[in-house]
Amino acid sequence: MTGRDVTGGASDDGARRRPALPLVPRTALALVLASVAGGIAFTWPLLVAPTSGLAHGTDAPLVLAGVLVAVMVVVLVALGERGIDVKAVALLGLLSAVGAVLRPLSAGTAGIELVFTVIVLGGRVLGPGFGFALGSTTLFTSALLTGGVGPWLPFQMLGASWVGLGAGLLPGAVRGRREVGLLAGYGIVAALAFGLAMNLSFWPFQLGGGTGLSFVAGDPVVDNLRRFALYSAATSLGWDVGRAITTAVGIALVGRPVLAALRRTAGRAGFGPPA
Repeated sequence: MTGRDVTGGASDDGARRRPALPLVPRTALALVLASVAGGIAFTWPLLVAPTSGLAHGTDAPLVLAGVLVAVMVVVLVALGERGIDVKAVALLGLLSAVGAVLRPLSAGTAGIELVFTVIVLGGRVLGPGFGFALGSTTLFTSALLTGGVGPWLPFQMLGASWVGLGAGLLPGAVRGRREVGLLAGYGIVAALAFGLAMNLSFWPFQLGGGTGLSFVAGDPVVDNLRRFALYSAATSLGWDVGRAITTAVGIALVGRPVLAALRRTAGRAGFGPPA
């Protein structure tokens, strides 16, 4: 049956509509593998043995930069399986460009950061697979624009991809003001978690040894976590809180119209609600 949908666009038969980036088995497997590899890359300081080369070298970020390849596999596998069509690629490029422009303009004093607003709203409407791809492509494009390419980039890409993935996995039945509130709360948690994850990726090399906040290879996980918590509070808590507040305020201000516009665009492109 054909009719009008709630966003004002033409509604196709439900059987003819699909997610913008379907999580077919191979794509889902690539996403899981990328996330597992990324989790290891972020948390290795808490698990590495004191005799390991990573524990004493400064090239660990370079070694772990292979995460970049794992993240991009998600998009490449989907393209190879025709899981993402031209319309979805165009929408991904548009949202990535918007986020890439917002990032250097808003990443200023007190952690003002608007890029996660775009990633959260895009992932919410277009699904977890699209949100994962949107996070990585947005951060990659931003790095190219600002010259911010370095060993930290794969970590930033994967962290942003997890933000988009999580937004797509939130309960789908919530709508209206409750939905905006849900997304704003999620934005706060995601922004704080992103900051902690990024701190963990370079904390072992930031201070060197011999301080009360330094990473100590082989120490009990609890002791290293305590020092890491103190380090994060002393060096980046203000920035992370600023990012979280900015993300929540951005979602609260533009969430409803942007969600409606994205849903209208998705409907006209033939994309259904994410599975």
